[in-house]
Amino acid sequence: MATFKAPHIPSSEITAESVYLQRRQFMKVAGLLAAPVMGGLALDTKAAPMTGGVSLDYQAAASGPEGYWTDEDATPAGDISSYCNFYEFGTDKGDPAKYSHEMSVDPWTIEVVGEVAKPGKINLEDVLSRYALEERIYRLRCVEAWSMVVPWVGFSLANLIKDFEPTSKARYVAFETLYRPSEMRGTRSYTSTIDWPYKEGLRMDEAMHPLAILSVGMYGKTLPNQNGAPVRLVVPWKYGFKSIKSVVKIRLTEEQPPTSWQLSNAREYGFYSNVNPEVNHPRWSQKYERRLPSSLFSPNRIATRKFNGYEEQVASLYAGMDLKKNY
Repeated sequence: MATFKAPHIPSSEITAESVYLQRRQFMKVAGLLAAPVMGGLALDTKAAPMTGGVSLDYQAAASGPEGYWTDEDATPAGDISSYCNFYEFGTDKGDPAKYSHEMSVDPWTIEVVGEVAKPGKINLEDVLSRYALEERIYRLRCVEAWSMVVPWVGFSLANLIKDFEPTSKARYVAFETLYRPSEMRGTRSYTSTIDWPYKEGLRMDEAMHPLAILSVGMYGKTLPNQNGAPVRLVVPWKYGFKSIKSVVKIRLTEEQPPTSWQLSNAREYGFYSNVNPEVNHPRWSQKYERRLPSSLFSPNRIATRKFNGYEEQVASLYAGMDLKKNY
């Protein structure tokens, strides 16, 4: 088995943001959590100011493998929170920021079922008291050929899965987003091509990989609703739509689960959806991406890397596979 080595993100790839604020001691997340976040002692690191949200405590820069954490600046928080795909609130990039406040995230429960010995539900406050939070600064590459660098706060997906004791039949992990039409106006649209609730899936070895995390925050604060509050998946070597937002259900299965975009248009969106500049989308090239912040006169166009730059860490998961066929 290959030894896991965390990737290094050079400073040239991390966009300017304001000077970080010192971490505070453990806090209760007002209006969201009923128990304090247990992330270990806060370290002297940097976190950019972000409108809204409540500060989280977490293990940061000075601890952990190189590449998971950096004290360099990331994509501005304003760009991350205002330029989003979250079709439950509309198809325009600005719709999630406009309308996602209509979604209530208190209380929040995640149900884990299927091929597990201990199926059940876990409240968000229990999630945050059980799993140590870490900062992970990851590239985010959208299938639409734009990208960001995001300082997530979260914990290993594998840790949560292990606690529910997967059976020997568990080969895939399926996820579902909250479906609450009264609070998610995009799901009420007659023109929607998605069969709600939004669904995603990973192979078991992908889900258990150290890079796959469940995020509860970014820039040191709780996630804005438009970015997938209160908990979302982050799989940095795959296109962004695989990192499902506002997760309420996780099901371990023996068979490959259906996913929303694959159900909507299997020709354009495969199950794996690994970032791959050698496999174009049927309607555009994937060889390059537009790194945000970007503008018409300053497009910030960069070359896309296989597995979004995490090839050394994850290529072994797909040894012997035809990545054009299994796109």
